Amino acid sequence: MDLHRSPVARAWRKWRRPSDLPVPRRPRNAEDTSRRFLMYGVMPLWFVPSVADWVMHRRTRIEETTGVRESAVHALMMAEAGVPVAMGLLAKVNPLVLSVMGGAALLHGATALWDVNLATTEREVRPTEQHIHSFLEVLPLTALAFLGCLHADQVRGTLRGGRSADDWKLLPKESPLPARYLAVIGLGIGVCVALPYAEEMTRCVKAARRRGTR
Repeated sequence: MDLHRSPVARAWRKWRRPSDLPVPRRPRNAEDTSRRFLMYGVMPLWFVPSVADWVMHRRTRIEETTGVRESAVHALMMAEAGVPVAMGLLAKVNPLVLSVMGGAALLHGATALWDVNLATTEREVRPTEQHIHSFLEVLPLTALAFLGCLHADQVRGTLRGGRSADDWKLLPKESPLPARYLAVIGLGIGVCVALPYAEEMTRCVKAARRRGTR
């Protein structure tokens, strides 16, 4: 089979050719309002508690307690959230994408429970940090709920097992999100999520090495 001639490959090569998804400044209906809140409300809300959680870890000196173990769990949770976010931003919402998002949300919740159990054995988890966790845990479900409202037909298709082979393929959006929006969201993820937790892991690894050389 020639992969370069497959429908999926052709679609991905042309993914920036269609017109960007129109996002009017003044919503005209409930669909516009829901899309704007998902794009400019739910997505940026992820950044604030992520940075706040990193600050809490730093204040309680994670590198001297649970260290690399807990920081690795944080990296796992970022992957569990990051993969469905990337799919939601770039790919056509179909039963495959919705199933991945739903599974990732459940897995993220289970990993969050593991994270708290690990942290409380050696590190002080203050009420403020626990409250921050509640925001981080509910945001994936909130995003999935709004996406399901915007794509009710795909939700029905998912519950029925899909209506065609394309329902279970990763395809580009027919109307991509604006490039400027994707760039800003990508920058926000890098600055507010990836960079702080990379610094945390680096700090934990250095502390572990220092303890190993004593």
